[in-house]
Amino acid sequence: MALDRDHVLRSAAALLTRKSTATMDEVAKAAGISRATLHRHFAGRDALVRALEALGIAECEAALDTARLDEGSAGEAVHRLVRAVEPSAALLAFLYTENQLFEGEEQNQGWARIDERVTALFRRGQENGEFRIDLTPAWLTEALYGLLASGAWAVSEGRVAPKDFTHMIVGLLLGGALRREES
Repeated sequence: MALDRDHVLRSAAALLTRKSTATMDEVAKAAGISRATLHRHFAGRDALVRALEALGIAECEAALDTARLDEGSAGEAVHRLVRAVEPSAALLAFLYTENQLFEGEEQNQGWARIDERVTALFRRGQENGEFRIDLTPAWLTEALYGLLASGAWAVSEGRVAPKDFTHMIVGLLLGGALRREES
Protein backbone atom coordinates (compact mmCIF):
# COMPACT_ATOMS: atom_id res chain seq x y z
CA MET A 1 0.00 0.00 0.00
CA ALA A 2 1.38 3.40 -1.04
CA LEU A 3 1.79 6.07 1.57
CA ASP A 4 -0.60 8.99 1.15
CA ARG A 5 1.98 11.73 1.63
CA ASP A 6 -0.62 14.50 1.58
CA HIS A 7 -2.59 12.75 4.37
CA VAL A 8 0.57 12.35 6.46
CA LEU A 9 1.55 16.00 6.00
CA ARG A 10 -1.94 17.29 6.79
CA SER A 11 -2.14 15.04 9.86
CA ALA A 12 1.28 16.25 11.00
CA ALA A 13 0.27 19.86 10.37
CA ALA A 14 -2.96 19.45 12.34
CA LEU A 15 -1.08 17.95 15.29
CA LEU A 16 1.90 20.32 15.23
CA THR A 17 -0.29 23.40 15.02
CA ARG A 18 -1.93 22.30 18.27
CA LYS A 19 1.20 20.86 19.89
CA SER A 20 4.42 22.15 18.34
CA THR A 21 6.55 19.88 20.56
CA ALA A 22 4.87 16.67 19.37
CA THR A 23 7.28 13.77 18.88
CA MET A 24 7.68 11.81 15.67
CA ASP A 25 5.86 8.93 17.44
CA GLU A 26 2.90 11.23 18.06
CA VAL A 27 2.98 12.46 14.45
CA ALA A 28 2.98 8.85 13.18
CA LYS A 29 0.06 7.96 15.44
CA ALA A 30 -1.90 11.03 14.26
CA ALA A 31 -1.31 9.97 10.65
CA GLY A 32 -2.29 6.38 11.37
CA ILE A 33 1.08 4.93 10.38
CA SER A 34 4.01 3.40 12.22
CA ARG A 35 6.98 5.46 13.32
CA ALA A 36 9.17 3.35 11.02
CA THR A 37 7.00 4.23 8.02
CA LEU A 38 7.09 7.90 8.96
CA HIS A 39 10.87 7.74 9.32
CA ARG A 40 11.26 6.08 5.89
CA HIS A 41 9.58 9.08 4.29
CA PHE A 42 10.84 11.81 6.61
CA ALA A 43 14.29 11.10 8.08
CA GLY A 44 13.56 13.22 11.12
CA ARG A 45 11.71 16.23 12.43
CA ASP A 46 13.72 18.63 10.27
CA ALA A 47 12.77 16.75 7.10
CA LEU A 48 9.13 16.71 8.16
CA VAL A 49 9.16 20.44 8.94
CA ARG A 50 10.79 21.14 5.55
CA ALA A 51 8.03 19.15 3.83
CA LEU A 52 5.43 21.10 5.82
CA GLU A 53 7.20 24.28 4.76
CA ALA A 54 6.81 23.32 1.09
CA LEU A 55 3.11 22.61 1.71
CA GLY A 56 2.67 25.93 3.52
CA ILE A 57 4.39 27.89 0.76
CA ALA A 58 2.27 26.18 -1.90
CA GLU A 59 -0.92 26.91 0.03
CA CYS A 60 0.09 30.51 0.67
CA GLU A 61 0.94 31.08 -2.99
CA ALA A 62 -2.40 29.55 -4.00
CA ALA A 63 -4.15 31.91 -1.55
CA LEU A 64 -2.30 34.85 -3.08
CA ASP A 65 -3.52 33.80 -6.53
CA THR A 66 -7.09 33.30 -5.27
CA ALA A 67 -7.07 36.75 -3.64
CA ARG A 68 -6.41 38.49 -6.99
CA LEU A 69 -4.19 41.09 -5.33
CA ASP A 70 -4.16 43.42 -8.34
CA GLU A 71 -7.95 43.72 -8.61
CA GLY A 72 -10.06 46.38 -6.90
CA SER A 73 -8.85 48.44 -4.01
CA ALA A 74 -5.87 47.32 -1.96
CA GLY A 75 -8.10 47.12 1.12
CA GLU A 76 -10.47 44.75 -0.66
CA ALA A 77 -7.48 42.67 -1.79
CA VAL A 78 -6.21 42.43 1.81
CA HIS A 79 -9.66 41.20 2.87
CA ARG A 80 -9.71 38.59 0.07
CA LEU A 81 -6.17 37.52 1.00
CA VAL A 82 -6.95 36.97 4.68
CA ARG A 83 -10.08 35.01 3.73
CA ALA A 84 -8.10 32.89 1.25
CA VAL A 85 -5.27 32.21 3.75
CA GLU A 86 -7.62 31.29 6.60
CA PRO A 87 -7.77 27.52 5.87
CA SER A 88 -3.95 27.39 6.01
CA ALA A 89 -3.47 29.88 8.84
CA ALA A 90 -2.80 27.28 11.55
CA LEU A 91 -0.09 25.61 9.46
CA LEU A 92 1.43 28.99 8.65
CA ALA A 93 1.33 29.92 12.34
CA PHE A 94 3.29 26.77 13.17
CA LEU A 95 5.82 27.48 10.41
CA TYR A 96 6.10 31.10 11.58
CA THR A 97 7.57 29.82 14.87
CA GLU A 98 10.09 27.48 13.24
CA ASN A 99 13.10 29.81 13.28
CA GLN A 100 15.37 27.45 11.34
CA LEU A 101 13.17 28.00 8.27
CA PHE A 102 14.12 31.67 8.12
CA GLU A 103 17.84 31.54 8.84
CA GLY A 104 20.90 31.14 6.68
CA GLU A 105 21.35 29.96 3.14
CA GLU A 106 18.87 27.09 3.56
CA GLN A 107 15.95 29.54 3.47
CA ASN A 108 13.33 28.55 0.92
CA GLN A 109 12.96 31.23 -1.77
CA GLY A 110 9.21 30.69 -1.66
CA TRP A 111 9.05 32.92 1.42
CA ALA A 112 10.76 35.73 -0.51
CA ARG A 113 8.25 35.37 -3.37
CA ILE A 114 5.37 35.57 -0.89
CA ASP A 115 6.90 38.58 0.88
CA GLU A 116 7.38 40.32 -2.46
CA ARG A 117 3.75 39.89 -3.47
CA VAL A 118 2.29 40.95 -0.13
CA THR A 119 4.66 43.90 0.18
CA ALA A 120 3.68 45.01 -3.35
CA LEU A 121 0.03 44.97 -2.26
CA PHE A 122 0.73 47.27 0.68
CA ARG A 123 2.88 49.52 -1.51
CA ARG A 124 0.02 49.77 -4.01
CA GLY A 125 -2.34 50.72 -1.17
CA GLN A 126 0.05 53.47 -0.08
CA GLU A 127 0.49 54.78 -3.61
CA ASN A 128 -3.30 54.86 -4.07
CA GLY A 129 -3.70 56.80 -0.82
CA GLU A 130 -5.54 53.97 0.98
CA PHE A 131 -2.87 53.06 3.54
CA ARG A 132 -0.71 55.08 5.88
CA ILE A 133 2.67 56.04 4.48
CA ASP A 134 4.39 56.33 7.87
CA LEU A 135 4.51 52.52 8.09
CA THR A 136 6.68 50.72 5.56
CA PRO A 137 5.17 48.07 3.28
CA ALA A 138 7.63 45.59 4.82
CA TRP A 139 6.31 46.38 8.31
CA LEU A 140 2.69 46.06 7.17
CA THR A 141 3.58 42.67 5.67
CA GLU A 142 5.14 41.48 8.94
CA ALA A 143 2.16 42.82 10.89
CA LEU A 144 -0.20 40.82 8.66
CA TYR A 145 1.83 37.65 9.26
CA GLY A 146 1.77 38.21 13.00
CA LEU A 147 -1.98 38.81 13.00
CA LEU A 148 -2.60 35.70 10.90
CA ALA A 149 -0.57 33.59 13.34
CA SER A 150 -2.24 35.15 16.39
CA GLY A 151 -5.67 34.71 14.85
CA ALA A 152 -5.00 31.05 14.07
CA TRP A 153 -3.84 30.39 17.63
CA ALA A 154 -6.80 32.24 19.13
CA VAL A 155 -9.26 30.24 16.99
CA SER A 156 -7.55 26.92 17.80
CA GLU A 157 -7.68 27.74 21.53
CA GLY A 158 -11.37 28.65 21.30
CA ARG A 159 -10.79 32.27 22.36
CA VAL A 160 -12.07 33.57 19.02
CA ALA A 161 -14.90 32.28 16.87
CA PRO A 162 -13.68 30.99 13.49
CA LYS A 163 -16.28 33.12 11.70
CA ASP A 164 -14.62 36.26 13.15
CA PHE A 165 -11.10 35.44 11.91
CA THR A 166 -11.08 37.54 8.73
CA HIS A 167 -13.05 40.46 10.16
CA MET A 168 -10.83 40.83 13.23
CA ILE A 169 -7.54 40.58 11.35
CA VAL A 170 -8.51 42.96 8.56
CA GLY A 171 -10.20 45.32 11.01
CA LEU A 172 -7.17 45.61 13.24
CA LEU A 173 -4.62 45.73 10.44
CA LEU A 174 -6.39 48.34 8.36
CA GLY A 175 -8.34 50.17 11.06
CA GLY A 176 -6.02 50.06 14.04
CA ALA A 177 -6.99 49.71 17.67
CA LEU A 178 -7.87 53.34 18.37
CA ARG A 179 -11.53 53.98 18.98
CA ARG A 180 -12.96 56.39 16.46
CA GLU A 181 -15.44 59.09 17.42
CA GLU A 182 -18.86 58.28 16.01
CA SER A 183 -20.16 60.98 13.70
